[in-house]
Amino acid sequence: MNSIDLNSDVGESFGNWSFGDDAAIISSVSSVNVACAFHAGDPSTIRATCAAAAVAGVTVGAHPGYRDLAGFGRRFIDMAPGHLTDEVIYQIGALQALAAVAGTRVSYVKPHGALYNAIAHHTVQAQAVVDAVVSVDPGLPVMVLPNSEIQRLADAAGLRTVVEAFADRSYNPDGSLTSRSLPGAVILDPARVTEQALRLAAERQVRAVDGTLLDVPVESICLHGDTPGAVTLTATVRAALQDAGILIRSFV
Repeated sequence: MNSIDLNSDVGESFGNWSFGDDAAIISSVSSVNVACAFHAGDPSTIRATCAAAAVAGVTVGAHPGYRDLAGFGRRFIDMAPGHLTDEVIYQIGALQALAAVAGTRVSYVKPHGALYNAIAHHTVQAQAVVDAVVSVDPGLPVMVLPNSEIQRLADAAGLRTVVEAFADRSYNPDGSLTSRSLPGAVILDPARVTEQALRLAAERQVRAVDGTLLDVPVESICLHGDTPGAVTLTATVRAALQDAGILIRSFV
């Protein structure tokens, strides 16, 4: 049976600011990328999110980003590579401790937001992230865009890379994600999101904005937890995949 991992970003509430419905998202996916408190999240939220994932049997991944609460980690920060390495180590380590207390463990790393986009092409920052993961645990897989710098450097360092694609984002013809500053970058139509997820899971392809079909050796499909209607979208996609005979299961 064909299978695919579904992942989503969770644990992004902060203090009195409640963000997203983590419990509902966790019930529909097989892996969750838990914020590590630099771009979003706080210790209590992170611990509770990890506990919910543990109860549901959902795999926990670290979701480190730039130290940018005000910008939700979606603004590029130019920093010394050693400093970036230490920042990523710090975030993974914090999540490891909270996950352990909650009865689960960190099983992979997926950088967040602007950091995720930067390391697709920024060699220095990609290497800094690879160095962080290797330093913490060389057995941790890294979730990556295909044909990216982070994939190349992680492979060279002996890390397992897990190729990811997005059901709710549009693609450029070169396989990169369209900028969030452009109209249509985030796909909100449930029918289109479901169609894209089904094509990715069944055919390992995605249609770019110019109509080109791109081959994507995808192991995990992301549905953003902060997309409007995310809970309904995620449940709808899960049901459609299952109806198509595709098994939802973690890549771990």
